[in-house]
Amino acid sequence: MFRGFTTINYLVDDVKAAAAWYQDLLGIEPYFARPSAEEPAYVEFRIGDSQDELGLLDRRYAPEGYSAAGPAGAIMHWHVDDVQESYDRLLAHGATGLAAPRPLGEPGWEIATVADPFGNVIGLMHSPHYLEMSRQPAAQSDYRAD
Repeated sequence: MFRGFTTINYLVDDVKAAAAWYQDLLGIEPYFARPSAEEPAYVEFRIGDSQDELGLLDRRYAPEGYSAAGPAGAIMHWHVDDVQESYDRLLAHGATGLAAPRPLGEPGWEIATVADPFGNVIGLMHSPHYLEMSRQPAAQSDYRAD
């Protein structure tokens, strides 16, 4: 059923401010904005080895019934080469630490969590599995959409 990660959307009250914050953090511009770059309700960045999509969506378009009283949302962990360095950089950029870097028990695995200034939870992870999979050619699938 699930074939992989396509896009994660972070809900924000001010898309333009959030886009500027992420653009400065990531060092790249969003590649997509709707309805316009001047007055966006949604912007999207492509990030990392797989060009994963990070979308910033105006909170007015949150799914019906969705509510959050503080940092919230699914915790999607981004693979990073150095969890402590990434955690420190996010804190210096205005994020709030939620869980400091810590090992996960198996050698090479480490995790941390922050909240961006807009209330979205960002997971950081160093994952040997991610590194192994990124070195392999794209897997063949027998999945059929019909």
